[in-house]
Amino acid sequence: MKRRDFVQSGALVLLLGAQQLARGATILAVRVWPAPDYSRVTIESDALLTFTQNFIPNPPRLAVDVRGIDLNPALKELVAKVGPTDPTINGIRVGQFGPGVVRLVVDLKQPVAPQVFNLPPVAAYRHRLVFDLYPTVLPDPLEALIAERLKDATSASPQTPQSNSAADPLGELMAQKSKPSASTQAPKPGSSQAQGASTSVAGNPLLTGSGGQKGLSNQEGPFMSVPRPQATDRLIIIALDPGHGGEDPGAIGPGGTREKDVVLRLAHRLRERINNSTVNGNAMRAFMTRDSDFFVPLGVRVDKARRVKADLFISLHADAFFTPNPQGASVFALSQGGASSSAARWMADKENKADLIGGLNVKAKDVQVRRALLDMSTTAQIKDSLQLGGAMLGEIKRVGKLHKPKVEQASFAVLKAPDIPSVLVEAAFISNPVEEAKLNSDAYQEQLADALMKGIEAYFARNPPLARNRSL
Repeated sequence: MKRRDFVQSGALVLLLGAQQLARGATILAVRVWPAPDYSRVTIESDALLTFTQNFIPNPPRLAVDVRGIDLNPALKELVAKVGPTDPTINGIRVGQFGPGVVRLVVDLKQPVAPQVFNLPPVAAYRHRLVFDLYPTVLPDPLEALIAERLKDATSASPQTPQSNSAADPLGELMAQKSKPSASTQAPKPGSSQAQGASTSVAGNPLLTGSGGQKGLSNQEGPFMSVPRPQATDRLIIIALDPGHGGEDPGAIGPGGTREKDVVLRLAHRLRERINNSTVNGNAMRAFMTRDSDFFVPLGVRVDKARRVKADLFISLHADAFFTPNPQGASVFALSQGGASSSAARWMADKENKADLIGGLNVKAKDVQVRRALLDMSTTAQIKDSLQLGGAMLGEIKRVGKLHKPKVEQASFAVLKAPDIPSVLVEAAFISNPVEEAKLNSDAYQEQLADALMKGIEAYFARNPPLARNRSL
């Protein structure tokens, strides 16, 4: 080879770089998504990656051999993408294990049930190799809500013993509720007070009680002298579902605003209002299907709400269309039959594709599976959902425009909890430049959160939550 040709070939090597010279697939991006539920690692490439995996339990780590590529700068970026607050991943090591084989070792902070799988190209993504790392032991979300309420109750009453609250918050609060107040005499049999109160541990007084009694606190006469319970008899739980997340950005506005970000901020604002509110003296608590930037499959969102026995389910989104002209907020409920309009049908089809974009492992049989319960919608649930949606629309129109004046209906997968009134709120059209700016405005988000809270309160004013047991 002539010297000039050799120099030119060397320059070509420098121009191409390590990524382009790697045999087989080219690595386009690497991402790490930490979350309390699970942590995800994604390797995006321009061709399908083949792999073998091996989980070592002690100390817990996952080794994955990716074939057909060589170690390159993009893969090395994974090492720096793991943050110290990741609840599951302690660190990632990468190295050239053999010719055309790169080994990735994910060091773990706790035992996990790993799922490693490929995703075909969809939307803006090319081929993706995904590691989903599910902790084998997760805290019970309902117990966490009860513990939070217990913390508030004990902080309001410093004399209350707290020695066992960390070990058994449910039992501790039940014990508190079973102790009769010194200022309260035992009610006479058959009296209204006896019918409206419960003091037996067997009846689960923590989670049973006065929510279903209408107007008791407004009665005149002897009821005015009856002291209210020291703590909440009935914990009212509102499931907030910020749409999209993680690998699924949702709609993207002309200015680059991502739907998943603005609806998460709105959910945090609404959560604050819910946690500071009561219904007929019963405390409210917000449960979020995701409280940070990670992907949650549609069916899992519903399962989470049912697991905590939520009283309401509110899914938050920001609408988008092909043109920038449409504007205004909308509220949707489930439909057992056809959609109420072609636009509602189109919207449901679009939102129901979130699992494809976010990356659902359809082969998984133990977690994140599509379940038959999603088809068990009931007439009563839809009726209550329409009432909730109507109350919300009545408040939203006070702070912004409505796209439709009535609650629309379509077959949204995320609204199919058979026993929970559920609505999907499209806060605005993120594809409209003016409304995109509003969604990024703290002032508008505050107004919208206030409107949604008032809608919840208006719904409960007409439909007081019924007394019922909640068990862990």
